[in-house]
Amino acid sequence: MPNIRSAEKRVRSSARKTRFNRAVKSRVATLERRLGRAVDEGRKEDALALLPRVVSAYDKAAKKGVCHRNRADQKKSRHSRACNLLP
Repeated sequence: MPNIRSAEKRVRSSARKTRFNRAVKSRVATLERRLGRAVDEGRKEDALALLPRVVSAYDKAAKKGVCHRNRADQKKSRHSRACNLLP
């Protein structure tokens, strides 16, 4: 346990940020899994419907600092390419 008042505040603040980051990462991962499943099964309509949601989730995560902007752009590009390659 921290002995200094500011350290106690940092523990509370850190815990709050950790909960937020975990929720955002979980949401992005869930959408990414759904999109990946649709692509693997060849469901183009479903994949194209999910793609904007995945892109939006990555943009929001990057904006809030949960993930790096370049990483978000890389993931968006790869998912877009995978959807465009579907027959």
